[in-house]
Amino acid sequence: MTSAGTAAGAPVGIGEGAARGLTALLTTAMAFSMMQLFLLGALGPRLVDRLGVSESVLGLTTTVGFGTAAVLSPVGGRLVDRVGPRRALVALLALSAVALGLIGAAPGSGLLLVAVALGGLPQALANPATNKAILASVPASRRGAVTGTKQSGVQLGAFVAGLPLAVAASAIGWRGAVWVAAGAALIAALWAWRGLPADAAPPPKRATSGPARSRPGGPVPWLAAFSLFLGAGIASVNTYLALFGSQRLGMGPTVAGALVAVLGVAGIAGRVGWSRAATPGRAPWMPGLLAGGAVGAAVLLAIAVHVGPLVWTAAVAVGVFAVSGNAVSMVLVMQRSAPGRAGQDSALVAAGFFAGFAVGPPLFGFLAERGRYGEGWILVAVEFAVAAAVALAWAVRDRRTCADGPR
Repeated sequence: MTSAGTAAGAPVGIGEGAARGLTALLTTAMAFSMMQLFLLGALGPRLVDRLGVSESVLGLTTTVGFGTAAVLSPVGGRLVDRVGPRRALVALLALSAVALGLIGAAPGSGLLLVAVALGGLPQALANPATNKAILASVPASRRGAVTGTKQSGVQLGAFVAGLPLAVAASAIGWRGAVWVAAGAALIAALWAWRGLPADAAPPPKRATSGPARSRPGGPVPWLAAFSLFLGAGIASVNTYLALFGSQRLGMGPTVAGALVAVLGVAGIAGRVGWSRAATPGRAPWMPGLLAGGAVGAAVLLAIAVHVGPLVWTAAVAVGVFAVSGNAVSMVLVMQRSAPGRAGQDSALVAAGFFAGFAVGPPLFGFLAERGRYGEGWILVAVEFAVAAAVALAWAVRDRRTCADGPR
């Protein structure tokens, strides 16, 4: 099988210090790509009380943001393949800053939804741009570790939104906390502009058959379907976990926000650990197994309706299993992508994930408005179970293909 590294040419050898700097920057970019939605989830109790946002509108913010990201992801992947990761990452961080600034200024639901829609643009760029940067600079033997670390940036964003920014909201107000995040995103954009090498000239357009096609029987369509159901469940947890703690378990806003932080820390550990373990031989089976573990986590959330302390164990389990599944799927994309398609294949899988984020929370919000959190968490368990079935079905099919002969 042709190495995915050829998608960006042979990786340029970089020193240990430069590798750490690149990993830190990519992790930061992933954190800001979804920061606005984690903030809305962590600050959900305050938005409901002080901005007059209903539970359904809170779920709609996720739908608007990720619906935009899902629609734009295929275009974003092709754009990254053409303009290069540096320009794409600077744009990602600058757009994140603008979206966060607008959220902080929103007088009501209307501008809030516009800001969240704008925040879908950096989400569409995030996976293609960061994966492309890894393929261009990191040797194949280290890509799994770097990918897991940079994917953990999403959960780093959840931690920052759920703890330090939630605590800051108590001191300077929720708007002030969001504006602090916007300023940090601008600083990160400057870091990307100064810290990354200039993008190479775009490759000439092919005069014959156009862009390389995905390998027949490859994982991209299956991983997109897997990501759809996985994303639906994860988005419901991200959006409503803090509100669940506040409304059903009697937690204060700061303690409820800490649930999101706990999920974020567990997700960081899970994404780094499982991605390191995702060798070419193991990786095909891991998404299905991780989604299976996520089913148990969702069941724990349902039981927590009656046994409140279990919510902390459930938050850890969602991070370790469900959240980690997305990182492993990105490792698989880079292992299996055809030359020249890393950005596009990453975007297609991400589009499935974002579509799940768009459809999951409104379904959960319908139940949450009626106080039926237990049924909502069972719905999440079903979504994770379907994701597991899709991923395991592809893994079995892939194993049979390998047994029949070389690809």
